[in-house]
Amino acid sequence: MDADVVQAVNHLTSRWARELPAGNTVVSGLGLWPLLAMLATAADEPGRTELAEAAGVDASTGAAKAVELMQAVDSAADLHAALGVWVHEQLKLSESFDSVVPAALSGTLTGDLAGDKAKLDAWAAQHTDNLIREMPLDVTPDLAVVLASALSLRTTWTRPFKAQLVSPYAGPWAGGSWHWLERDDRDLGTVRLYDGLTVVTVQGDADVDVLLGIGSAEAAQSDVLAGLLAASIEPASGRSGAELIEHGEPGQELAPGVKIGLNTSSVPDVRVSLPSFSVQAEHDLLAARELFGLSAVSSAPHGSGHFSAISPEQLVVGQAKQTVLARFFATGFEAAAVTAMGMMRTSMSTSQSRRLEVLLDRPFAFVAVHRESRLPVVAGWIAQPTEPAS
Repeated sequence: MDADVVQAVNHLTSRWARELPAGNTVVSGLGLWPLLAMLATAADEPGRTELAEAAGVDASTGAAKAVELMQAVDSAADLHAALGVWVHEQLKLSESFDSVVPAALSGTLTGDLAGDKAKLDAWAAQHTDNLIREMPLDVTPDLAVVLASALSLRTTWTRPFKAQLVSPYAGPWAGGSWHWLERDDRDLGTVRLYDGLTVVTVQGDADVDVLLGIGSAEAAQSDVLAGLLAASIEPASGRSGAELIEHGEPGQELAPGVKIGLNTSSVPDVRVSLPSFSVQAEHDLLAARELFGLSAVSSAPHGSGHFSAISPEQLVVGQAKQTVLARFFATGFEAAAVTAMGMMRTSMSTSQSRRLEVLLDRPFAFVAVHRESRLPVVAGWIAQPTEPAS
């Protein structure tokens, strides 16, 4: 994958993560980035510059880069990606339409609201393996163009976790009983410390890993998420667990969420404990339009409008939404995201050896990354366990 594009997606995801409200949530910058890049190519000024800056891409190549990225993602073993474009059958298109919107046309909008909604929903379900069954747009009479991306990820852990019920006796989750996951691993390198941030890598069996990050109890959600995304780009940096385990005494905390313990094996290992989680979020991207470069193209157009390269009719981005989910369970991880932009006509052994014990018993972050490219797929925050014991 294009390293510059991977960096741009990471930066977009990091900026977005810093603006997220407190609580359980998940986002996919990867789902949003291709749409911003395509819009940058298609937009007139000043929206063209705003969108290009938000996406971190040259506007003239944004659409092509978007298609290349989604094709590369779709070629990964654990990932599926698709781009879709629908145009109202009565919308007059500019001659330059195919060059500025190079994704294959998925279909047309007829104005039959129920039929158009069913068509869009079926596409979302098809391209997320039924994890998300609705397109996150309102199908209205003035909907003229729909641009959408769909992502799905399913991976199985190389070493599964054991599931159990846990009632934490201390910390913010004390007093509840939760479905909890735990496993032991001899690879001390799965734990790394980055400037006050502990990162645990949970390896999938193909080409996707999930990184878990926990900071100090006082650390801000935005800082932990942004730090985890930065660490995901350079997985070999930071201090390894193999170094950490040589310091401190049993029971001593060495790093956020990490203390020295003892096992019953002849070799050191790592024990990782955390709650299983399932989180879904819906984001109205126009609520943060400045962050995504959507200010100009979502305002009332002047003259020929914002997208004369798409249509001579005046078009405005009237809807921009994302539905995203992520599930971390004993045997694996799955995630999906559907992001859509709606253009309207203007009218996420007995001998003892030392061990690292990693306990995520307070809010923590996560990010799923494509292992080779380090491309972040979804990133999120767990403020509270989501699976209470029944």
